[in-house]
Amino acid sequence: MKYLAVGFALFILAVIVAADMGVIGPYLKWLTFFGGDKLGHFLLFGMLSLFVNLALFQSLPGRDPTRVVVISCLILALVIGAEELSQNIFSTRTFSWLDLTASYLGVALFSLLSLKIRNTHKL
Repeated sequence: MKYLAVGFALFILAVIVAADMGVIGPYLKWLTFFGGDKLGHFLLFGMLSLFVNLALFQSLPGRDPTRVVVISCLILALVIGAEELSQNIFSTRTFSWLDLTASYLGVALFSLLSLKIRNTHKL
């Protein structure tokens, strides 16, 4: 699960760098429907939180899972917030409170899902 979490984080980083460079637009035309980019934020960062939390559950088996999720959510929230704010320095990007909110909702809901998966499968 660790490799999946790291790999997915690297994938998101590659998407962010491509967007910052202004070369990703043509590849994301399928997101042009209303709210498509919000759905992308929700799913990408939600899945990242799911993979990170599941990896942490395996790596830290004796820890309180709720505490693990809260700490990982706070760290992800800081990183995601910093990334969204950094868009102000790129001419190809635009800061958006709605994008940030969608990202945070994805982290929150997928983190709850990770707790449910952990409790169901006793990870």
